[in-house]
Amino acid sequence: MPLRVTFLGTAGAIPTTERNPSSIFVAREGEQLLFDAGEGTQRQLMRFGTGFSISHLFVTHLHGDHVLGIPGLLQTMAFNDREEPLAIHAPHGTRRQLKSLVNALGNRPSFPVRIKEVGDGDVAYRADEYEVRVFETDHDARSVGYALLEDDRKGRFDRERAEELGVPVGPKFSKLHAGESVELEDGTVVDPEQVVGEPRPGRSIVYTGDTRPTTATIEVADEPDLLIHDATFADDRADRAAKTAHSTARQAAEIANRAGADRLALMHLSSRYAGHVGDHLEQAREVFEGEVFLPDDGDELEISYPDA
Repeated sequence: MPLRVTFLGTAGAIPTTERNPSSIFVAREGEQLLFDAGEGTQRQLMRFGTGFSISHLFVTHLHGDHVLGIPGLLQTMAFNDREEPLAIHAPHGTRRQLKSLVNALGNRPSFPVRIKEVGDGDVAYRADEYEVRVFETDHDARSVGYALLEDDRKGRFDRERAEELGVPVGPKFSKLHAGESVELEDGTVVDPEQVVGEPRPGRSIVYTGDTRPTTATIEVADEPDLLIHDATFADDRADRAAKTAHSTARQAAEIANRAGADRLALMHLSSRYAGHVGDHLEQAREVFEGEVFLPDDGDELEISYPDA
């Protein structure tokens, strides 16, 4: 089951000629999710061929570089005769401002737009096999981060062992894999734990939005496959990072290490570093033991299962 991340916008507050403001697109088995929508997000969706069939938009906070793309995005969806509802999730206390932004062009969208306020620990969205959980962040506005957490998968079915126990090939295999005991013709009962391995972990993506380093980021997921973390500044502006409620690349790497992340994507790069990302990568790699990268707009990443 594919899980793909497309980095639509990787810039800080001020876009550059190479980087758009913040936006992350996630596609999972035909469902499309969007995290933040900075100015020009609709063009990035067109440019990188993701499509507009987004069912949920998760907003980390209401600074312009994370939300100013919403009016244009909704207008384009309406021009495309969209009828399906769009759910927008945003921090507690921001509904009124967000509603004004949705109606900024003077007309309500031609399709339902539902705004839901969320806070630390909430499940913003629950799907069949995963959820998007909210966690607390530390920025100079009402803000949250989001973690896409897949459910554990069934353990591997040991067909050879099942046959050794006398289970006939057929429906009883499926019942055992589904967690049901089965009775054989001679009255013997075979239990699932005899032929099914331990549950296997699903995949996980954690996106912080803008934030200082927080323990909540560490705690929201157990060894995430991908951590997308604020890394606005390098070490040379660590004081500026603290003052403006952002993180440095090194701090992001420290959080990634403590979280046990597999990969770290450095996001929200300040325009001060346009064309010069070497320090960010070098400083993060001095700390982080996994794979660290600084994505460009349009970069895609396929998330594999941990046991793949």
